[in-house]
Amino acid sequence: HNHNSSTTRTMKFPLITTLATLSLRPATVAAFTPHSHSTINKHNSNPRFSSSPTSLQISALESLADITTLSIDSGDIDTVSKYAQTGLITDATTNPLFVSQAGANGDARYEAMVAEAVTYAKRTTCAEDGCPVPEETLNKAVDRLAVNLGKELVGLVPGRVSTEVDIRLSYDTDASVERARSIIEMYESMGVSKDRILIKLAGTWEGIQAAKILEAEGIQCNITLVFSFLQAAAAAQAGAYLISPFPGRILDWHKKQSGTEGYAPDADPGVLSVKRMYAYFRKYEYDTICMPASWRPSRGADVEGSDVDEILALAGVDEMTIPPPLLESLSGLESSAVVRKCSAESDAAACVDPNFTFTEESYATYWETDECGKEKLKDGIDAFTTETENLIKILIDKF
Repeated sequence: HNHNSSTTRTMKFPLITTLATLSLRPATVAAFTPHSHSTINKHNSNPRFSSSPTSLQISALESLADITTLSIDSGDIDTVSKYAQTGLITDATTNPLFVSQAGANGDARYEAMVAEAVTYAKRTTCAEDGCPVPEETLNKAVDRLAVNLGKELVGLVPGRVSTEVDIRLSYDTDASVERARSIIEMYESMGVSKDRILIKLAGTWEGIQAAKILEAEGIQCNITLVFSFLQAAAAAQAGAYLISPFPGRILDWHKKQSGTEGYAPDADPGVLSVKRMYAYFRKYEYDTICMPASWRPSRGADVEGSDVDEILALAGVDEMTIPPPLLESLSGLESSAVVRKCSAESDAAACVDPNFTFTEESYATYWETDECGKEKLKDGIDAFTTETENLIKILIDKF
């Protein structure tokens, strides 16, 4: 995935998928422009603006999709389907919360996924009905449910779906690698190629090293829960396909520390952190994609339109994953709200970070001083651990 080619993603998917997607887009030439992670050779003028008689109706969501690859942050099949049909969404991301929600949903489609996951786990681990359910069987059911949900999403979006390795393994490299391989095997047994899946791993040193091993095997990874430049640099050095920094949670931390109620979006500490990561990747020509996630209103929740402050302040970054309510907000804004804020060339030129190669020891030394990273990573792992444990309670009742 070379960022310097604006045609990188053109032939990635079968023609029939492409045609199915295109048939749902507005019939204008620009609507058929393939999206890519390129941020250098993008056209600056959009034919739709000059040639279309309805140019005033173009939304901020459409304009954003022209300069940044968009992913939907949801495990809701109907919602993902709705947005995928616009042709503006390329990828989908899931997390333990979404999988847990699927487990508790009650909708017949999700219930079928849960039942299949339980049956599969019993069959592959030889757990007898009526006996206490072994941990290995429960873990297999958790992974299988995540894969069942992911397989549904793969059928809806043309790009990649992110599936998370058990968050409780965030400090165990070998166990994370083993579970990731198992998840990919499940997908492949269902006919889903591994190049449609990103394995999500927490941004611990151990998770990043798991990604290094998996990437060498051709299994692409998404390093998530990134709150620090250190995590981003280490992930790029490990060859991770993509990182998910969380500007909103970085902002939360800084607001709490400083007592500041709000920031101008371009001065938002979360936005500045993501821009620093993106600039480092582009300056030193790392292929790692920067895909921010988890958004907050820079100016404060009481300011109208502030819910998309961070998104608009990072327009032009490689990719973003956005939850449905914020996609809806962007759909309601005019295209003029979108102005490119991230550019590979200018951000790379502005990067002042050295390309310092981390060892486990040097990383640990720097990490010890990173209060935002330490606190937010722990919070994120704890929250997802709770969701995973909630899911296990749901699944135990199904055995």
